[in-house]
Amino acid sequence: MTFVRRAAALLVASLLVLAATAQAQAAGYRYWSFWDRSGDRWTYATQGPAMERPDDGSVRGFRFAVSADSSDANRPRGTADFGSVCAKTPAKAGTKRVALVLDFGTPADAPSGETPPAARTVCARVAPDATTADALAEAAKPLRYDTNALLCAIAGYPARGCGEQVSADSKGENKQAAPKDDGPSFGLPLGIGVVVVLGGAAFWQARRRRNA
Repeated sequence: MTFVRRAAALLVASLLVLAATAQAQAAGYRYWSFWDRSGDRWTYATQGPAMERPDDGSVRGFRFAVSADSSDANRPRGTADFGSVCAKTPAKAGTKRVALVLDFGTPADAPSGETPPAARTVCARVAPDATTADALAEAAKPLRYDTNALLCAIAGYPARGCGEQVSADSKGENKQAAPKDDGPSFGLPLGIGVVVVLGGAAFWQARRRRNA
C-alpha cells in the first residue's frame, strides 16, 4: 500500500496548494456595505436596507469598498450625527427624517477608470413606515440594483459592475476577477480531477499487484 499512501499524500499536498493559491488571489468583493449608527459607533447592519424601517432621528451609512466579508468591511468615515445632518430639515407631522452618510470610498477601491465622488451626508424626509432603501431612493438618486436586488450603485456610482470579486497583484493593487456569482472557482473542479486521477492510479496499481 506504499503507492496508495504516496498518492494520498500527493493529493493532500495538491489540495493545500490549491487552497493557498485561491486564498492569496481572492482579496474580496467590491460592493456597498450598509451600516447602523448608534451614538458615535457604526455597526454592520443585520438587515438589508429594503427590510429595515428606521425610526425618526436614525443615522444610516453606506460605504463602497473592497472587503472579504462583514468582519473586515470598511466603515463610513466621518463623525456626522443626526443633529448636524438634518439641522436644516425641520420635523414635519406625518413624516420622519433619516440621516444618511454616503462614503464613496477611496481611489484604490474604485473600479478601473472611475473616480469616487466626495463623501456626503443627506437628510431624507420620508413616510413613517418607509425603509432605509426608500430613504436612499429619496435622497441619493440614481440607484442601480442587479437582478438579485443587490445594491450596485448610489447616486450613479459606480457606473458599472456589481459585487465583483477582485484579487490583489504583487503591487498590492486591486485587479478585477470573475464576478461573484459566476459559479465555482477553477480550483474546485481541478481538485476533483486530482482525486479522480490518483484514485484510478491506486486502483490499477493494486490490481497489478494482485495479478502478479
